[in-house]
Amino acid sequence: MKLSHTLRATSPRFDDPNLVSSAGLVPVLALAHRAGLRELADEHLSVPTDKGANAGLKVSSLVAGMVAGADSIEDMALLRHGGMARIFTGAYAPSTLGSFLRAFTFGHIRQLDAVASRFLLALAGLAGLFTAGEAAGDDTRGTESDSRQYALVDVDDTLIEVHGYAKQGAGFGYTRVRGINALLATVSTTSTAPVIVAQRLRKGACNSARGAKRLVGDAVKTARRLLGPGHRVLVGMDSAYYGRGPVHAALAGGAAVSVTVRMDNRIRAAITSLEEASWTPIEYTNAVFDEAAGVWVSRAEVTEIGFTAFAAQRKADHVQGRLVVRRIPDLNAEKNRAAGQDTLFDTWRFHAFFTTADPAVLDTVAADKTHRGHAVIEQVHADLKNSALAHLPSGVFTANAAWLVLAVIAFNLTRVAGALTGTDLARATTATLRRKLVHVPARRLSRTPSGPPPAPRLALAERVE
Repeated sequence: MKLSHTLRATSPRFDDPNLVSSAGLVPVLALAHRAGLRELADEHLSVPTDKGANAGLKVSSLVAGMVAGADSIEDMALLRHGGMARIFTGAYAPSTLGSFLRAFTFGHIRQLDAVASRFLLALAGLAGLFTAGEAAGDDTRGTESDSRQYALVDVDDTLIEVHGYAKQGAGFGYTRVRGINALLATVSTTSTAPVIVAQRLRKGACNSARGAKRLVGDAVKTARRLLGPGHRVLVGMDSAYYGRGPVHAALAGGAAVSVTVRMDNRIRAAITSLEEASWTPIEYTNAVFDEAAGVWVSRAEVTEIGFTAFAAQRKADHVQGRLVVRRIPDLNAEKNRAAGQDTLFDTWRFHAFFTTADPAVLDTVAADKTHRGHAVIEQVHADLKNSALAHLPSGVFTANAAWLVLAVIAFNLTRVAGALTGTDLARATTATLRRKLVHVPARRLSRTPSGPPPAPRLALAERVE
């Protein structure tokens, strides 16, 4: 691509008040209106003084700006550019929206959490996001469709980098990066991309498991309401959440767990008791499938053993389940041995997780494959950081906590909008959805003496109506 040779002879002017750069906001906000975003915010938010007046319009403005690409409070001015004011009403100035966010307290954050969960339920109902085909009860043991009988709730945290010393709650976390910690939970199935069902902003230097018990309970509750009766839910977590709080919160909500365990003495003893004949090769890096024998020729193998989690605690805290172990060759074994670093396992590296999933639904191989799919939440973290969570825009911690919840609402809204357009965008990232659905340039047509112009044909708007 190169500049046109006639550029010097042209004189571009951006002064048409009817031009709109993000016409795709029309059907997306129509979807949000049908799901009752404004009404939910007006009903549940009680932010005091004039700062909290018209909460529904302010929440809608913030979500609309995030959908259009805003990642800071100042960016909300994009809702007032060109002909946007002729299409949308109630678009507040960035300064007004900033004052609204800074008026939030922790109680108001919980109110906004309630808005987010109810809004997601309404969106999923409008779009038919989770279908009855995912329900449990089909006897498909031994096939790949076993994992479809579990909806996966992934729980993990991420550190959002911040700069400057004015950010409340900023600190150096496990990544040694100065930031603020966001804990998220997503739910997905084999036929639907992940949506976020719970979120919490925490101090940057906090322990990963802080507040996880409550968040897991909220996530399971929302997920079960999304999926409806007859669905199984499996909560996947890494070793940071292997504790009584998060595990019991999942079980109390009627979900199974699949959580990575720490390699302590009990786990080592359980691994050493495994029989060599019990290992099964699995599909892994560089694996080859032997069609004649119907098995994988692989350097990675899995097995399992019955296990009681938290056996050292009181009996009421004990959880019966399975310890699934995966082993791969330890390529550094000889090097470590030469350096005098002999270990219990010299030939293999072992990775173990504890699960309460029904073995009739997820056998050893399927349980391992499902647990490794936990990394999908990392893609959600990256998606958010590439959109509304590129920054935490305020110096006030509660304002940033509200910003996180609003970013989650915008994420779920664009996700459902993409699902409504068809399969091509059902699993697209927010950046792709924004480019293909939202950033559609258009011109608002004025009324003529003969009557109003014909209504524009917007595919998504037709689907919404």
